This record gives sequence, C-alpha cells and structure tokens, in this order.
Amino acid sequence: MLDLATFVGSAVLFMGALGAALAAVLAIANKKLHVADDPRIEQVDELLPQTNCGACGSPGCRAFAEACVDGEKNPGQCTVNSKDMAAFIAEILGVELGQQERQVARLACAGGNHVSRMRARYKGVESCRAAVVTGGGGKSCAWGCLGLGDCERSCDFGAIYMDEHGLPVVIEEKCVACNDCILACPLHLFSLQPVSRKLWVACKSLAEGDDALADCEVACTGCARCVADAPEGLISIRENLAVIDYTRNQMATPLPTQRCPTGAIVWQEKQKVVKGMAAKRIIRNDPLPLDADQLQSRNQRSYSA
Repeated sequence: MLDLATFVGSAVLFMGALGAALAAVLAIANKKLHVADDPRIEQVDELLPQTNCGACGSPGCRAFAEACVDGEKNPGQCTVNSKDMAAFIAEILGVELGQQERQVARLACAGGNHVSRMRARYKGVESCRAAVVTGGGGKSCAWGCLGLGDCERSCDFGAIYMDEHGLPVVIEEKCVACNDCILACPLHLFSLQPVSRKLWVACKSLAEGDDALADCEVACTGCARCVADAPEGLISIRENLAVIDYTRNQMATPLPTQRCPTGAIVWQEKQKVVKGMAAKRIIRNDPLPLDADQLQSRNQRSYSA
C-alpha cells in the first residue's frame, strides 16, 4: 500500500509529464498550422496616423490595417489620414479608395454661464460626473452643460477647449471623432455628427416654454416656428424640443433658423455658428447672478399650477 508521500510524488511526476507532452503537441501544431502575417499589414499600418482613435470603426490602426488587407474596409474610411496617404494605401493594396463622410463631435447646448442660470453654488470636485452624482451641479437647467471640463480633459487630440463662459467648444479641424467626449459627458450632450448636418439644435431641454427661458435665455421653447418654416417633415416638436429628421438632411437650409426667438436652432458651417435674424442678441459677458428669490417664486407658481 502506497503511503501519502509516495502518492503525491507520483501525481506530481504524472502531471509534469502530461504538461510536457501537451506542450510538445502544441508546439508541433503551431509549427504545422501557423499562417504567416501578410507583410502588407505592417506596411499599411506604418502609413496610418497611429491615433488609434476608433473613428473608422476598428479598435485601432493595426486592426484597421488588417481589415483593409482582408478587404473588409477601404483606406478612405480612415477620416484622420490625409486623402493623399489614403490613396497611396489603396494603390498599394490594389483596391478602391472608398470614402466615409467625416464626422465631428457636436454639443447640444449653448447655455454658458452668461445666459444660463444657477439654482445653487456647486463646491466640490471639479468634475461634471461628480457634480451630477452630488445634486446635479447647481445649474437650473437639468439638461444643460455643467462646464466643469470633463470633455476637455478626455480629448487627447486637443480638439476641445472651454470658452470664457464655461462652455466646451469643439475645434472641428482637430476632431477625429474618437468618441471620448461622448463617454466623458454624464449628461450625454455630445454626439458624433457627419459634417453635412449643418442644421443643428443646440439644446436638449425638455422644459416648457416659459420655464425653459427662466432657466436659460437661449433654450428651445418648442414654439414650432422652425417647424412651420422648414420643408414638411424635416423638423418636429417632441417633448417641447425641436428635433431634426436627418434622413431628410438633403432638404435642410438655414431658413428654419430665421424666426427662432432664442437662437436655439442654428446653421453650423465649420467653426462658424449662424443664428437667425430673430434671435435675441446676447451682449452680456459676466455670469448671471444666483437669483434664489426668482427661482423660488417660479417653483411656487409651478407647484400651485
């Protein structure tokens, strides 16, 4: 009868021998079944911008190079690379250049601190996400940008900066549509939009007319003037907010912006944001004061109604 020590020793020797045998089998299989990488993958990868931004839909430049070589993607789908370089890659691979419309991050808010009121003074970690968790950050508009710069810090390409009114501004020429600002914003105010979508609603407030204006002077009030001025079906009002149907984007013109009383709907031409003639002109530069009495009065009226 084997004692315990002898049994354990035999088990260890058996497992060691089994491991060695399996390793040998795997080594032989790897040698027999190994498929060499296509050398063009390395060549294409070296010609890509190495931003690993994900705008092409691949997790990185190396993965995009592999997809191009496999014929799953076209070189033109990299919107960060230059057109000349993309054409050169297409020539190397002997494929069509292909194309993908460039996308940029857009912010659905224009409520800087000079036009949007605060219901409380936020004192805490300088982070929009932290502010949302601890009471919402103090802004009257529950949908408005908090201006604490999470998006700016998340952008590795220097494509976002905070303006003098605490509102993020996207530099379209630097934006690579990497999606980081979208993930960073806890209020989901950023989205990736094709550059051809020039008609834009810079607001996400669902508050009704007067209440929306009490929170922010440039909020959409759901007045529907833009609906009346736009081609049929292009714009609708949903939950007090103008919504653009971008499946009809070919019908879009600056006309629906002209009678917007707050300038919430704009025509966006690269870095230039054009408001309509009826939009209230904002000349104030200083932040709006915290007007607790006015907010309390408004809340009482809303409650009694």
